[in-house]
Amino acid sequence: MRALLPLLRTNWARRVGVPAATAARLPRGANAGHGPRRAMALYRTEERGQPHSPDYRLYFKNVAGHYISPFHDIPLKVDSKENLFNMIVEVPRWTNAKMEIATEEPLNPIKQDLKDGKLRYVANIFPHKGYIWNYGALPQTWEDPSRKDKSTDCCGDNDPIDVCEVGSKVLSRGDVIRVKILGILALIDQGETDWKLIAINVNDPEASKFHDIDDVRKYKPGYLEATLNWFRFYKVPEGKPENQFAFNGEFQNKAFALEVIKSTHECWKALLMEKCDGGAINCTNVQICDSPFHCSEEEARSLVESASFSPNKGSNEEDTDQVWHFLGK
Repeated sequence: MRALLPLLRTNWARRVGVPAATAARLPRGANAGHGPRRAMALYRTEERGQPHSPDYRLYFKNVAGHYISPFHDIPLKVDSKENLFNMIVEVPRWTNAKMEIATEEPLNPIKQDLKDGKLRYVANIFPHKGYIWNYGALPQTWEDPSRKDKSTDCCGDNDPIDVCEVGSKVLSRGDVIRVKILGILALIDQGETDWKLIAINVNDPEASKFHDIDDVRKYKPGYLEATLNWFRFYKVPEGKPENQFAFNGEFQNKAFALEVIKSTHECWKALLMEKCDGGAINCTNVQICDSPFHCSEEEARSLVESASFSPNKGSNEEDTDQVWHFLGK
């Protein structure tokens, strides 16, 4: 087992707001504190393959140590509260590697996106370094590519709904955090609707100030404008045109965002119950017992253990993220 350590790394830290030092001391099932927003570490991650390589995968496990799908098995809502959702962090703020939930692979680990066989990194567009928020997705949501959105007149992009977390902390890849939804932006990417939720970590020191999209304008002036420009220009260094937006690029409020989440959750439920054509989407799950794609814990472990990973060293991200692009007009 010692020889496998470079390829298999686990992490219990910072799941659902538990600090690393605290998580290391917690017995299974213990609570991390007495505050109303503290919670035990419900999920952990396991790395396989080398970071910054095509083989790299970040798998998820529940508190009992069983492999699960972050796409399908982590609940959308934390509890019955109207505006408290789980978010899966795919990309920490200020990093460049384009990481995403592998929707077409069994158990949907996080991987680095490829284009033409090459690892993808987002460009630095002055004055920003990489992603300008903690970026990720809401579990148990799906933007159906066969369903035209009435408000954008475009179909979905075939992914879980994206989240831009605007809190002050830089989070870690694979963190599962609780967020308050504040608003939403409707990006139109190559003719597809690609919703971008704006949210804040409930454990952020300033979270109590934020209730709707106008609070972002009030307490973080310039952030929404920077977000709009980031999404408008981020593909230009690749030679692509500027992205377009529905609603003339205006952010919609929390109430609108919650309706979009509700709709994408309904699409996901239809997907998991095989009531629509999911195409290449892999719906294997461990906890949705009435789904035709349900598998046992033993089968899930076999799926992970049967995957092959190269021991070759990955590329150095620092070699790819030092170029700056100046796109001012």
